[in-house]
Amino acid sequence: MKRLQILAILCLPMLLLSASLQAQNNTHSPFSRFGYGELNDNIPGAYRALGGIGIGMRDPRVINPSQPASYTVVDSTTFMFDLAASGLWNGYKDAAGSRNRGNGNLEYLTMQFPIWKQHIGMSLGLNPYSTVGYDFTLSDSINSDYHYARTYYGDGGITQVYGGLSFNVLNWFAAGANVYYMFGDVTNNRGITFTEINSTITEVSKIHVSDVRFRTGAQFFHTFDRHSFSVGAIFEAQSSLNGSYSKVGDGDTLSFNDSIPSDLPMVWGVGAMYNYGGRFMISADYTRYCWGQARYFDQTVPLQDRQKIAVGFEYTHNPLGRRYIDHMPWRVGFSMSDPYIRQIPGREYLVSVGTAFPLHNIGTTINASIEYGHRGTADLLQENYLRFTLNVSVRENWFFKRRL
Repeated sequence: MKRLQILAILCLPMLLLSASLQAQNNTHSPFSRFGYGELNDNIPGAYRALGGIGIGMRDPRVINPSQPASYTVVDSTTFMFDLAASGLWNGYKDAAGSRNRGNGNLEYLTMQFPIWKQHIGMSLGLNPYSTVGYDFTLSDSINSDYHYARTYYGDGGITQVYGGLSFNVLNWFAAGANVYYMFGDVTNNRGITFTEINSTITEVSKIHVSDVRFRTGAQFFHTFDRHSFSVGAIFEAQSSLNGSYSKVGDGDTLSFNDSIPSDLPMVWGVGAMYNYGGRFMISADYTRYCWGQARYFDQTVPLQDRQKIAVGFEYTHNPLGRRYIDHMPWRVGFSMSDPYIRQIPGREYLVSVGTAFPLHNIGTTINASIEYGHRGTADLLQENYLRFTLNVSVRENWFFKRRL
Protein backbone atom coordinates (compact mmCIF):
# COMPACT_ATOMS: atom_id res chain seq x y z
CA MET A 1 0.00 0.00 0.00
CA LYS A 2 2.85 2.39 0.82
CA ARG A 3 4.29 1.89 -2.67
CA LEU A 4 0.95 2.67 -4.26
CA GLN A 5 0.68 5.87 -2.22
CA ILE A 6 4.17 6.90 -3.33
CA LEU A 7 3.31 6.23 -6.98
CA ALA A 8 0.11 8.23 -6.62
CA ILE A 9 2.08 11.18 -5.27
CA LEU A 10 4.55 10.92 -8.16
CA CYS A 11 1.72 10.91 -10.71
CA LEU A 12 0.68 14.40 -9.58
CA PRO A 13 3.66 16.10 -11.31
CA MET A 14 2.68 14.26 -14.49
CA LEU A 15 -0.74 15.93 -14.42
CA LEU A 16 0.83 19.33 -13.80
CA LEU A 17 3.33 18.79 -16.61
CA SER A 18 0.48 17.75 -18.92
CA ALA A 19 -1.22 21.09 -18.35
CA SER A 20 2.08 22.86 -18.94
CA LEU A 21 2.75 21.02 -22.21
CA GLN A 22 -0.73 21.88 -23.48
CA ALA A 23 -0.37 25.56 -22.53
CA GLN A 24 3.01 26.26 -24.14
CA ASN A 25 4.43 26.29 -27.64
CA ASN A 26 7.57 24.16 -27.86
CA THR A 27 8.49 25.54 -31.30
CA HIS A 28 8.36 28.65 -33.45
CA SER A 29 8.98 26.80 -36.70
CA PRO A 30 6.78 27.66 -39.72
CA PHE A 31 7.21 23.99 -40.72
CA SER A 32 4.97 23.03 -37.79
CA ARG A 33 1.89 24.36 -39.61
CA PHE A 34 1.70 21.22 -41.74
CA GLY A 35 -0.02 18.00 -40.65
CA TYR A 36 0.02 17.36 -36.91
CA GLY A 37 3.02 19.65 -36.41
CA GLU A 38 6.57 18.70 -35.47
CA LEU A 39 6.82 15.08 -34.33
CA ASN A 40 8.67 14.01 -31.20
CA ASP A 41 10.72 10.78 -31.19
CA ASN A 42 10.57 10.44 -27.36
CA ILE A 43 14.33 10.24 -26.95
CA PRO A 44 15.61 10.61 -23.35
CA GLY A 45 17.92 13.52 -22.60
CA ALA A 46 21.03 11.34 -22.24
CA TYR A 47 20.59 9.93 -25.76
CA ARG A 48 19.92 13.27 -27.45
CA ALA A 49 23.65 13.93 -27.24
CA LEU A 50 24.10 10.65 -29.14
CA GLY A 51 22.16 11.77 -32.20
CA GLY A 52 18.82 10.47 -30.93
CA ILE A 53 19.60 6.74 -30.86
CA GLY A 54 17.71 4.41 -28.50
CA ILE A 55 16.40 1.20 -30.07
CA GLY A 56 19.48 -0.89 -29.22
CA MET A 57 20.30 0.82 -25.91
CA ARG A 58 20.17 -0.89 -22.49
CA ASP A 59 21.59 1.37 -19.80
CA PRO A 60 20.68 1.11 -16.09
CA ARG A 61 21.23 4.87 -15.76
CA VAL A 62 18.67 5.88 -18.41
CA ILE A 63 14.89 5.51 -18.77
CA ASN A 64 14.39 4.77 -22.48
CA PRO A 65 10.69 4.95 -23.52
CA SER A 66 11.61 4.67 -27.21
CA GLN A 67 12.42 0.97 -26.58
CA PRO A 68 9.89 -0.74 -24.25
CA ALA A 69 12.06 -3.87 -23.98
CA SER A 70 14.74 -1.90 -22.10
CA TYR A 71 12.85 -1.49 -18.80
CA THR A 72 14.17 -4.75 -17.30
CA VAL A 73 17.67 -3.28 -17.22
CA VAL A 74 16.67 -1.45 -14.04
CA ASP A 75 18.18 -2.84 -10.82
CA SER A 76 15.78 -4.96 -8.74
CA THR A 77 15.91 -2.46 -5.83
CA THR A 78 16.02 0.81 -7.78
CA PHE A 79 13.37 3.41 -8.55
CA MET A 80 14.24 5.91 -11.33
CA PHE A 81 12.77 9.33 -12.07
CA ASP A 82 13.68 11.59 -15.02
CA LEU A 83 12.64 15.19 -15.70
CA ALA A 84 13.92 17.31 -18.61
CA ALA A 85 13.78 20.92 -19.76
CA SER A 86 15.19 22.61 -22.86
CA GLY A 87 16.05 25.96 -24.36
CA LEU A 88 15.65 26.47 -28.11
CA TRP A 89 17.02 29.09 -30.50
CA ASN A 90 15.73 29.18 -34.09
CA GLY A 91 17.14 31.12 -37.04
CA TYR A 92 15.10 31.43 -40.25
CA LYS A 93 16.05 32.71 -43.68
CA ASP A 94 13.86 33.21 -46.74
CA ALA A 95 13.22 35.75 -49.48
CA ALA A 96 11.86 38.24 -46.93
CA GLY A 97 15.10 38.20 -44.89
CA SER A 98 16.35 36.64 -41.67
CA ARG A 99 14.83 36.43 -38.19
CA ASN A 100 15.57 34.71 -34.88
CA ARG A 101 13.32 33.30 -32.18
CA GLY A 102 13.92 31.58 -28.86
CA ASN A 103 12.01 29.90 -26.04
CA GLY A 104 12.35 27.41 -23.21
CA ASN A 105 10.10 24.52 -22.21
CA LEU A 106 9.59 21.49 -20.05
CA GLU A 107 10.22 18.38 -22.17
CA TYR A 108 9.04 15.20 -20.47
CA LEU A 109 8.58 13.32 -17.20
CA THR A 110 9.28 9.59 -16.89
CA MET A 111 9.73 7.00 -14.14
CA GLN A 112 10.87 3.37 -14.06
CA PHE A 113 10.88 0.65 -11.40
CA PRO A 114 11.02 -3.16 -11.05
CA ILE A 115 7.88 -5.24 -10.68
CA TRP A 116 9.51 -8.62 -10.01
CA LYS A 117 13.26 -8.65 -9.40
CA GLN A 118 15.03 -8.20 -12.75
CA HIS A 119 12.45 -10.26 -14.63
CA ILE A 120 9.74 -7.60 -15.05
CA GLY A 121 10.20 -3.84 -15.26
CA MET A 122 7.70 -1.02 -15.68
CA SER A 123 7.84 2.58 -16.88
CA LEU A 124 5.33 5.44 -16.80
CA GLY A 125 5.65 8.85 -18.36
CA LEU A 126 4.34 11.90 -20.11
CA ASN A 127 5.82 13.45 -23.24
CA PRO A 128 4.70 15.26 -26.41
CA TYR A 129 3.80 13.42 -29.61
CA SER A 130 3.73 16.60 -31.70
CA THR A 131 3.99 20.37 -31.19
CA VAL A 132 2.67 23.33 -33.16
CA GLY A 133 3.72 26.96 -32.75
CA TYR A 134 4.20 29.54 -35.49
CA ASP A 135 3.25 33.13 -36.28
CA PHE A 136 4.40 34.89 -39.45
CA THR A 137 3.22 37.28 -42.18
CA LEU A 138 4.01 37.40 -45.90
CA SER A 139 3.35 40.63 -47.84
CA ASP A 140 2.96 41.03 -51.61
CA SER A 141 1.10 43.00 -54.26
CA ILE A 142 -0.74 42.56 -57.55
CA ASN A 143 0.77 44.68 -60.33
CA SER A 144 2.00 47.05 -57.61
CA ASP A 145 -1.56 48.39 -57.33
CA TYR A 146 -3.23 46.09 -54.84
CA HIS A 147 -1.28 45.23 -51.71
CA TYR A 148 -2.10 42.34 -49.43
CA ALA A 149 -0.64 40.42 -46.50
CA ARG A 150 -1.03 36.75 -45.70
CA THR A 151 -0.92 35.87 -42.00
CA TYR A 152 -0.37 32.42 -40.52
CA TYR A 153 -0.75 31.51 -36.85
CA GLY A 154 -1.01 28.17 -35.11
CA ASP A 155 -0.57 26.56 -31.70
CA GLY A 156 -1.29 23.42 -29.71
CA GLY A 157 -0.06 19.88 -30.07
CA ILE A 158 -0.71 16.27 -29.16
CA THR A 159 0.43 14.96 -25.77
CA GLN A 160 0.73 11.32 -24.76
CA VAL A 161 0.72 9.48 -21.45
CA TYR A 162 2.31 6.05 -21.63
CA GLY A 163 2.70 2.94 -19.52
CA GLY A 164 5.04 0.11 -20.44
CA LEU A 165 6.05 -3.35 -19.27
CA SER A 166 9.20 -5.29 -20.12
CA PHE A 167 9.92 -8.99 -19.55
CA ASN A 168 13.23 -10.81 -19.47
CA VAL A 169 12.09 -13.91 -21.32
CA LEU A 170 15.62 -15.37 -21.21
CA ASN A 171 18.94 -14.22 -19.79
CA TRP A 172 19.75 -12.82 -23.22
CA PHE A 173 16.34 -11.74 -24.56
CA ALA A 174 13.78 -9.15 -23.41
CA ALA A 175 10.42 -8.11 -24.84
CA GLY A 176 8.14 -5.25 -23.93
CA ALA A 177 5.22 -3.06 -24.93
CA ASN A 178 4.01 0.51 -24.41
CA VAL A 179 0.42 1.69 -24.45
CA TYR A 180 -0.10 5.39 -25.18
CA TYR A 181 -3.12 7.56 -24.53
CA MET A 182 -2.94 10.50 -26.96
CA PHE A 183 -4.87 13.71 -26.47
CA GLY A 184 -4.73 17.33 -27.55
CA ASP A 185 -5.80 20.00 -30.01
CA VAL A 186 -4.07 21.65 -32.95
CA THR A 187 -5.33 25.01 -34.26
CA ASN A 188 -4.22 26.56 -37.56
CA ASN A 189 -5.27 30.09 -38.55
CA ARG A 190 -4.63 31.80 -41.83
CA GLY A 191 -5.92 35.04 -43.32
CA ILE A 192 -5.41 37.51 -46.12
CA THR A 193 -5.80 41.27 -45.71
CA PHE A 194 -6.19 43.64 -48.69
CA THR A 195 -4.73 47.01 -47.78
CA GLU A 196 -6.55 49.27 -50.24
CA ILE A 197 -10.05 48.05 -49.40
CA ASN A 198 -9.32 47.18 -45.74
CA SER A 199 -10.85 43.72 -46.08
CA THR A 200 -9.79 40.51 -44.37
CA ILE A 201 -10.66 36.91 -45.17
CA THR A 202 -9.87 34.31 -42.49
CA GLU A 203 -9.94 30.55 -42.11
CA VAL A 204 -9.51 28.50 -38.95
CA SER A 205 -9.01 24.72 -38.89
CA LYS A 206 -8.93 22.62 -35.73
CA ILE A 207 -7.87 19.04 -35.05
CA HIS A 208 -8.91 17.25 -31.87
CA VAL A 209 -7.29 13.91 -31.00
CA SER A 210 -8.22 11.36 -28.33
CA ASP A 211 -6.90 7.87 -29.01
CA VAL A 212 -4.79 4.90 -27.89
CA ARG A 213 -1.87 3.32 -29.70
CA PHE A 214 0.68 0.58 -28.95
CA ARG A 215 4.40 -0.04 -29.48
CA THR A 216 6.20 -3.36 -29.04
CA GLY A 217 9.92 -3.92 -28.72
CA ALA A 218 12.50 -6.66 -28.36
CA GLN A 219 16.20 -6.80 -27.50
CA PHE A 220 18.91 -9.46 -27.68
CA PHE A 221 21.87 -8.77 -25.38
CA HIS A 222 25.01 -10.48 -24.13
CA THR A 223 28.20 -9.70 -22.18
CA PHE A 224 31.48 -11.56 -22.34
CA ASP A 225 34.74 -10.43 -20.74
CA ARG A 226 34.78 -6.64 -21.17
CA HIS A 227 32.57 -6.69 -24.26
CA SER A 228 28.80 -6.17 -24.26
CA PHE A 229 26.36 -5.69 -27.08
CA SER A 230 22.65 -5.50 -27.73
CA VAL A 231 20.45 -5.58 -30.81
CA GLY A 232 16.89 -4.28 -30.74
CA ALA A 233 13.77 -3.73 -32.80
CA ILE A 234 10.49 -1.83 -32.38
CA PHE A 235 7.15 -2.06 -34.18
CA GLU A 236 3.87 -0.14 -34.26
CA ALA A 237 1.02 -1.30 -36.47
CA GLN A 238 -0.90 1.23 -38.59
CA SER A 239 -4.15 2.14 -36.85
CA SER A 240 -7.12 4.43 -37.36
CA LEU A 241 -6.90 7.72 -35.48
CA ASN A 242 -9.83 8.67 -33.30
CA GLY A 243 -10.13 12.40 -33.87
CA SER A 244 -12.16 15.19 -35.40
CA TYR A 245 -11.47 17.94 -37.90
CA SER A 246 -13.33 21.22 -38.40
CA LYS A 247 -12.80 24.25 -40.60
CA VAL A 248 -14.41 27.69 -40.31
CA GLY A 249 -14.06 30.40 -42.93
CA ASP A 250 -16.01 33.57 -43.74
CA GLY A 251 -18.94 32.58 -41.54
CA ASP A 252 -19.33 29.10 -43.04
CA THR A 253 -18.56 25.98 -41.03
CA LEU A 254 -17.55 22.63 -42.44
CA SER A 255 -17.61 19.98 -39.72
CA PHE A 256 -15.96 16.60 -40.01
CA ASN A 257 -16.47 13.79 -37.52
CA ASP A 258 -14.62 10.61 -36.62
CA SER A 259 -15.79 8.87 -39.81
CA ILE A 260 -13.39 10.97 -41.89
CA PRO A 261 -10.45 8.61 -42.63
CA SER A 262 -7.27 9.33 -40.71
CA ASP A 263 -4.51 7.04 -39.50
CA LEU A 264 -1.45 6.72 -37.35
CA PRO A 265 1.38 5.23 -39.40
CA MET A 266 3.08 1.89 -39.16
CA VAL A 267 6.47 2.35 -37.47
CA TRP A 268 9.38 -0.05 -37.39
CA GLY A 269 13.02 0.30 -36.51
CA VAL A 270 16.20 -1.60 -35.69
CA GLY A 271 19.26 -0.65 -33.67
CA ALA A 272 22.49 -2.04 -32.28
CA MET A 273 24.93 -1.09 -29.51
CA TYR A 274 28.48 -2.20 -28.62
CA ASN A 275 30.25 -1.31 -25.37
CA TYR A 276 33.82 -2.04 -24.32
CA GLY A 277 34.47 -2.06 -20.58
CA GLY A 278 32.23 0.90 -19.90
CA ARG A 279 34.75 3.13 -21.70
CA PHE A 280 33.78 3.05 -25.38
CA MET A 281 30.26 2.79 -26.68
CA ILE A 282 28.93 3.08 -30.23
CA SER A 283 25.32 2.70 -31.33
CA ALA A 284 23.29 3.11 -34.52
CA ASP A 285 19.54 3.15 -35.32
CA TYR A 286 17.35 3.05 -38.40
CA THR A 287 13.65 3.94 -38.07
CA ARG A 288 10.92 4.15 -40.72
CA TYR A 289 7.58 5.89 -40.22
CA CYS A 290 5.20 4.78 -42.99
CA TRP A 291 3.18 7.98 -43.31
CA GLY A 292 2.84 7.43 -47.06
CA GLN A 293 0.16 4.79 -46.41
CA ALA A 294 -1.62 6.82 -43.71
CA ARG A 295 -4.72 8.94 -44.33
CA TYR A 296 -5.05 12.49 -43.03
CA PHE A 297 -8.60 13.77 -42.43
CA ASP A 298 -9.56 15.88 -45.48
CA GLN A 299 -6.57 14.72 -47.57
CA THR A 300 -5.37 18.31 -48.12
CA VAL A 301 -1.90 17.51 -46.74
CA PRO A 302 0.03 14.87 -48.72
CA LEU A 303 2.06 12.60 -46.44
CA GLN A 304 5.20 10.62 -47.25
CA ASP A 305 7.34 8.02 -45.49
CA ARG A 306 9.84 9.37 -42.98
CA GLN A 307 13.21 7.70 -42.48
CA LYS A 308 15.66 8.44 -39.70
CA ILE A 309 19.27 7.27 -39.39
CA ALA A 310 21.16 8.03 -36.15
CA VAL A 311 24.66 7.21 -34.92
CA GLY A 312 26.11 7.93 -31.47
CA PHE A 313 29.48 7.50 -29.71
CA GLU A 314 30.32 7.75 -26.00
CA TYR A 315 33.70 7.81 -24.26
CA THR A 316 34.45 7.58 -20.52
CA HIS A 317 38.10 7.96 -19.58
CA ASN A 318 38.14 5.58 -16.60
CA PRO A 319 34.93 4.38 -14.94
CA LEU A 320 36.96 3.15 -11.93
CA GLY A 321 39.20 6.22 -11.68
CA ARG A 322 39.56 8.39 -8.60
CA ARG A 323 39.10 11.75 -10.28
CA TYR A 324 35.60 13.05 -10.89
CA ILE A 325 36.33 13.79 -14.55
CA ASP A 326 37.28 10.12 -15.06
CA HIS A 327 33.62 9.16 -14.53
CA MET A 328 32.11 11.73 -16.88
CA PRO A 329 30.90 10.31 -20.23
CA TRP A 330 31.53 12.43 -23.33
CA ARG A 331 29.01 12.01 -26.12
CA VAL A 332 28.70 12.93 -29.77
CA GLY A 333 26.08 11.98 -32.36
CA PHE A 334 24.63 12.57 -35.80
CA SER A 335 21.25 11.96 -37.39
CA MET A 336 19.56 12.46 -40.75
CA SER A 337 15.81 12.29 -41.32
CA ASP A 338 13.16 13.01 -43.95
CA PRO A 339 10.08 15.18 -43.34
CA TYR A 340 6.74 13.37 -43.24
CA ILE A 341 5.07 16.25 -45.13
CA ARG A 342 5.83 16.64 -48.84
CA GLN A 343 5.55 20.45 -48.74
CA ILE A 344 8.64 20.61 -46.51
CA PRO A 345 11.73 20.59 -48.77
CA GLY A 346 14.98 18.75 -48.11
CA ARG A 347 16.15 16.61 -45.21
CA GLU A 348 16.89 17.48 -41.62
CA TYR A 349 20.49 17.08 -40.43
CA LEU A 350 21.48 17.13 -36.77
CA VAL A 351 24.81 17.10 -34.91
CA SER A 352 24.88 16.76 -31.13
CA VAL A 353 27.36 16.75 -28.25
CA GLY A 354 26.96 16.36 -24.51
CA THR A 355 28.14 14.99 -21.20
CA ALA A 356 26.84 13.88 -17.82
CA PHE A 357 27.56 14.94 -14.24
CA PRO A 358 27.13 11.97 -11.89
CA LEU A 359 26.34 12.79 -8.28
CA HIS A 360 27.46 9.58 -6.60
CA ASN A 361 26.40 10.41 -3.04
CA ILE A 362 22.72 10.82 -3.91
CA GLY A 363 22.39 8.47 -6.90
CA THR A 364 21.54 11.24 -9.36
CA THR A 365 22.93 12.09 -12.79
CA ILE A 366 22.55 15.41 -14.60
CA ASN A 367 22.76 15.08 -18.39
CA ALA A 368 23.44 18.03 -20.67
CA SER A 369 23.29 18.06 -24.48
CA ILE A 370 23.50 20.58 -27.31
CA GLU A 371 21.93 19.82 -30.69
CA TYR A 372 22.49 21.80 -33.87
CA GLY A 373 20.00 21.13 -36.64
CA HIS A 374 19.48 22.29 -40.21
CA ARG A 375 16.52 21.81 -42.55
CA GLY A 376 14.82 23.42 -45.51
CA THR A 377 16.30 25.10 -48.57
CA ALA A 378 17.56 28.63 -49.14
CA ASP A 379 15.24 29.28 -52.11
CA LEU A 380 12.10 28.64 -49.99
CA LEU A 381 12.69 28.55 -46.25
CA GLN A 382 15.82 27.55 -44.36
CA GLU A 383 15.88 26.85 -40.63
CA ASN A 384 18.86 26.42 -38.33
CA TYR A 385 18.28 25.68 -34.67
CA LEU A 386 20.25 25.16 -31.49
CA ARG A 387 18.65 23.20 -28.66
CA PHE A 388 20.11 22.86 -25.16
CA THR A 389 18.59 20.08 -23.05
CA LEU A 390 19.15 19.48 -19.36
CA ASN A 391 17.65 16.48 -17.60
CA VAL A 392 17.93 15.15 -14.05
CA SER A 393 17.84 11.37 -13.64
CA VAL A 394 17.31 10.24 -10.04
CA ARG A 395 18.10 6.68 -8.94
CA GLU A 396 17.04 5.63 -5.45
CA ASN A 397 17.03 2.29 -3.59
CA TRP A 398 13.35 2.20 -2.67
CA PHE A 399 12.92 -1.56 -2.51
CA PHE A 400 15.89 -2.45 -0.32
CA LYS A 401 15.05 -4.16 2.98
CA ARG A 402 17.46 -3.43 5.77
CA ARG A 403 18.34 -6.28 8.10
CA LEU A 404 18.36 -5.68 11.83
